[in-house]
Amino acid sequence: MNSRQSEILHLVNKANRIQVSELIEIIGVSGVTIRQDLNFLEQSGYLKRVHGAAISLQNDNIDSRLEVSFDIKQTLAEKASELVSPHETVLIEGGSANALLARVLADRGDVTIITPSAYIAHLLRNTSANIILLGGVYQHQAESLVGPLTKICIEHIHFSTAFLGIDGFHQDTGFTSCDMMRADIASAILAKKRRNIILTDSSKFGKIFPSTIGATTSISILLTDGKAPASDIEYLKNQNVEVYTV
Repeated sequence: MNSRQSEILHLVNKANRIQVSELIEIIGVSGVTIRQDLNFLEQSGYLKRVHGAAISLQNDNIDSRLEVSFDIKQTLAEKASELVSPHETVLIEGGSANALLARVLADRGDVTIITPSAYIAHLLRNTSANIILLGGVYQHQAESLVGPLTKICIEHIHFSTAFLGIDGFHQDTGFTSCDMMRADIASAILAKKRRNIILTDSSKFGKIFPSTIGATTSISILLTDGKAPASDIEYLKNQNVEVYTV
């Protein structure tokens, strides 16, 4: 990475999301050069490009994360909804793909949704879905509720299926999260020993973050896209995780 690319990455991470036109003006080089730099930074895993802009991978804002691989996430959400029976009660922990799932289920109108995500609750505000929002400490950027109160709520509420978001997967670490407090909530959900389902696009494979959410064997089903590494899919199947690809 050269000094110009380093400056671009700094600007993207600082702004969370920045237009290509802004980078051209700030850096003072041509659009072709900026786009080449952004392509390099994306291929190196430092950021994500979307139409006319770049998004920081350090960004926990769900609106921004929804823009990344939106079509794949929407397909995953629709597939996941097929795993939910009419009149079932499900817990949706968080994450961009799970937010789309919540919207699909809310449109169905026959599912009760429990969530520690204020973002998901707000997303469904104009639906007639039955929503139970758990209490806790509010994380402003992720719009999630975490902490001891959230864990107590999970311990005292009942559901048959849980959908969890993750930030990374590696065979050495299992499923991991970049946020320790959200990982703690995920662990509390897994401790209920219900049907636990992870929705994630293939970009999360091969990445390691600080906090493991729990044992891989506690995951019932993984839904991902066809670009997930075959060796990781085989490993998960050997851990008795049922895998669906779209």
